Amino acid sequence: MQKVGLYALVGIMAFALIFALLPTPGLDASQSGARLSGVQLRLYPSGDPDATWRFRAADVRNDPLNGLTTLTGITEGQRLLKERVQGRFTGREILDATLATQELAIDAQDTMTTRQARITLVQQCADIDLRGTEQTPVKIEQGQGFSATEAKIDSTSLTGTIRDLKMTFGFSILDSSPNSRYSVPLDPTETCRDGKRVPLT
Repeated sequence: MQKVGLYALVGIMAFALIFALLPTPGLDASQSGARLSGVQLRLYPSGDPDATWRFRAADVRNDPLNGLTTLTGITEGQRLLKERVQGRFTGREILDATLATQELAIDAQDTMTTRQARITLVQQCADIDLRGTEQTPVKIEQGQGFSATEAKIDSTSLTGTIRDLKMTFGFSILDSSPNSRYSVPLDPTETCRDGKRVPLT
């Protein structure tokens, strides 16, 4: 009797295993992973250990199959830097940049992509409107900077439109198209001080 019960148990387990391994019809990558609503998110990029990104988003979806986290309905995006005094951390954070966009994808390397965004570099008082395409989206790379097929810049020290822009978070242009049109004011009327534009007197 025990053998009959054992054989029955083994048969049930085998059937359950086969059933579990059968493919589920209609399941694709968009249905996998987790989804959260009304989320505050902090990102600690390994490629930029002094920086932290903070977001507030209406919807966050994680797709482990593609290694992507997608944020939509973003109402707050900030890049914070650890404050240093004489080379030592104070335990405080400084607002370095803000990021405004409706949707943002973050991959496994913490690289961020979107179709368009506005980055404000606080210490340079620079508003930068970035545009990309489906094939070449706006890209934000940790520890390096950002790139876009087109960027419109408004700052106290530089204004204009730059194509194929690559720029650091320190407001240095790494690369650009010769078709870009931008200028540096020869007789500036304002300057950037403590993250605010102030008139020159």
